Amino acid sequence: MAQRISDQGCPSANRIPKQSLDNSPRQPTSFEEHGLSSRVRVLGLLDATIFYGLVGVLVFAPLPYGSVEPWSQALFECAVFVLGLLWCIHATLNRSWAMPDLRLFFPLIALAVLATLQSLSWSEGNVAGVRVVQALSADPFESWIFAMRVLALTAAGVIAVRFTHNSPRLTILVGAIIFIAIASAAFGIVRLTMQHTDGFVLSSLLVGGGFAEFINRDHFAFIIEPAMGLLAAMTLLRTDSGSRKLFYVSAIILLWAALVMSRSRGGVLAVTAEMIVAALIFIYSRKSRGAIEKNWPRRARSVVTTAITVAAILLIITTTMIWLGGDQLSTGVETATTEITTDASDTHEGARRRDIWRATMRLARAHPVAGAGLGGYWAEIPLYHDASGVLTPQQAHNDYLELLASGGLIGAAIFVWFAFALVQQCRKALTTFTGVQRVIAFGSIIGIFGVALHSLVEFGLHITANALAFVILLAVLSLKNLNQQPLAQEHRTAAFN
Repeated sequence: MAQRISDQGCPSANRIPKQSLDNSPRQPTSFEEHGLSSRVRVLGLLDATIFYGLVGVLVFAPLPYGSVEPWSQALFECAVFVLGLLWCIHATLNRSWAMPDLRLFFPLIALAVLATLQSLSWSEGNVAGVRVVQALSADPFESWIFAMRVLALTAAGVIAVRFTHNSPRLTILVGAIIFIAIASAAFGIVRLTMQHTDGFVLSSLLVGGGFAEFINRDHFAFIIEPAMGLLAAMTLLRTDSGSRKLFYVSAIILLWAALVMSRSRGGVLAVTAEMIVAALIFIYSRKSRGAIEKNWPRRARSVVTTAITVAAILLIITTTMIWLGGDQLSTGVETATTEITTDASDTHEGARRRDIWRATMRLARAHPVAGAGLGGYWAEIPLYHDASGVLTPQQAHNDYLELLASGGLIGAAIFVWFAFALVQQCRKALTTFTGVQRVIAFGSIIGIFGVALHSLVEFGLHITANALAFVILLAVLSLKNLNQQPLAQEHRTAAFN
């Protein structure tokens, strides 16, 4: 009877499932395991597609004249935005929106926002039956196009930071920059020696005009400078490269020869400055290492070997300048002074840099706050270009002056923000990076320095392919300290990084 009452007093005792009393974790079913493995495979496929798709965009962007025509620019932007869409799908499936360090890309986003605001119309009018739209920009449509291009470049940089999550991928990304520079240099040399009629491979490549696939020979130099910075760093600073140094030196010789043959005065100056900076970094690194290194014979051999390499590079640079450049390069250097100084034989065309810079400063003073519009420089500069009108500048031939004239004090403040963030990021990269990643960071800094120096006299970053290579250098500096994990484990972790 007592047993019966006890059972009746706890009617649910017989209903408790046996497995609920077991505290061991539940084993996933075969269906759940299959779903998880399928998800991992999809994430891994998306991860690889996004990264290698970006590498493909980087490689093919220089082919159609550096992607300067409207159709090629639109194709580039669509390709980057498709990669961004794939990233959204990847993040949704992964249930993670892990964002990389974006301090170098926030100023670019702010620049795109400024261009968008400049393109907006705040009033409309009618002049002689023609609808006139009032906006901050002298060309609202071009300002809108500028904003879209900057956003696409920013997206490409952020994607590079997000999906370059191991050392092999960093090597592939850097190798792509070097590859396009070598391919462009080789094509430029072949074109210079074999072209006898207009339309060599590409219809707009005229005899005696431009170099390689670029319409302007100075734009070719901007694709060379990032690669030269990377190659110089890997030649001088890598201690484990071994026989690879022979390839690095050979690539430097080819790129330098092509640069001299292109007769780009700004490019020659920028790359020479890059080599000087690389040599100074090498000397500093040797001093730091010498304070720790106790094996004097090994240290002496290393110093002698590197000194011979530096001397060979400098000798090759000097020889090729004299041999390949010859009278053409010396004539170009002589004409550079006439573009800056006053000439009594001036025909009042206003085509020299001195005249363009003066007109740009007058434009900047006329629009001090928000500028004449990013992308609208060409439409506003004729009002301030005191010349005969035979030639009208389309660019300022100085990206810093053009930013001041097009963006005003707001644009200048964004540039100061970017410069400050760049210095901070360089310090962080050189402090936290190790091994090959630190060497590549040094090369990126050297390449950025060369591009920044050349931008004092040219507008090479207006070319999509050149701007993309520059943004990739910024992405390299924005990476986290990469794990040196073997390739065999990449497929296990790529989907969740």
